[in-house]
Amino acid sequence: MSRRTQQNLTENCVTKKKEKKKSITKLIKMSRLLFSKSLLPAPSSLASAPLRGTPFKFSSSPTPTSRVPHRMATDASSSPPSATGGDATDRPVSNAGHEPTTSPSSSSSSSSTPASSAIDFLSLCHRLKTTKRAGWVKRDVKDPESIADHMYRMGLMALIASDIPGVDRDKCIKIAIVHDIAEAIVGDITPSDGIPKAEKSRREQEALDRMCKLLGGGSIAKEVGELWMEYEGNSSPEAKIVKDLDKVEMILQALEYEKEQGKDLEEFFQSTAGKFQTDLGKAWASEIASRRKK
Repeated sequence: MSRRTQQNLTENCVTKKKEKKKSITKLIKMSRLLFSKSLLPAPSSLASAPLRGTPFKFSSSPTPTSRVPHRMATDASSSPPSATGGDATDRPVSNAGHEPTTSPSSSSSSSSTPASSAIDFLSLCHRLKTTKRAGWVKRDVKDPESIADHMYRMGLMALIASDIPGVDRDKCIKIAIVHDIAEAIVGDITPSDGIPKAEKSRREQEALDRMCKLLGGGSIAKEVGELWMEYEGNSSPEAKIVKDLDKVEMILQALEYEKEQGKDLEEFFQSTAGKFQTDLGKAWASEIASRRKK
């Protein structure tokens, strides 16, 4: 073999080795690329996967409102909450960034309507706390009781009264609580106002109907209306008991004002004399009268 031929064979061998090395290197790079791709999650799973270091979860389905984490008033963090997720204590916010007046649990009509009606009703009943009893106002009693004050002590009277066969104590308490409820609208109408009894009753019935509608017109509103009607009609043993408690509470309050303010409120005692229907009413009225004489 000539020297030239041997040199050519050597060069061909070197060239083939270089080409083989390049092919192996290329295969290794392709294998690495394919292996790394196989470790990545699918694009669809990336959208729902939690990000490292963030406590929020991405929602798998769109929600009507954005949600932000509920923060306690003592939270010292000033960083704005993320709008991309939340947990079970989140509160919904409107698109404008203002908080709604109802919580998520009351967003449905089945829960928000009763809550709204109840607060409307109670706000109207606030007048019972601020309206003074007209009889005391006209007699210049200082700091006279409100309608609510009067009804509250009547409720206590019904609570502590001795058991009476055939009388439902709980019902008496309920009647005591609602018997003057219409006065939240019509005020405390007294005989000295010169309004006929029938007209007074009509006004109060109209007011009660309005309040029951405000309450939602359901079973509770119906019960309130029935209790009030029972009292007005004096149509049950419980109504008779509460009618007497109404008079007893008035003369007890009169006695207290006489002692505290030096007033002569005899007319209130005269207006109830002989009008008690029950043994309970008569016994309590007699006790008050005996204390007045001391």
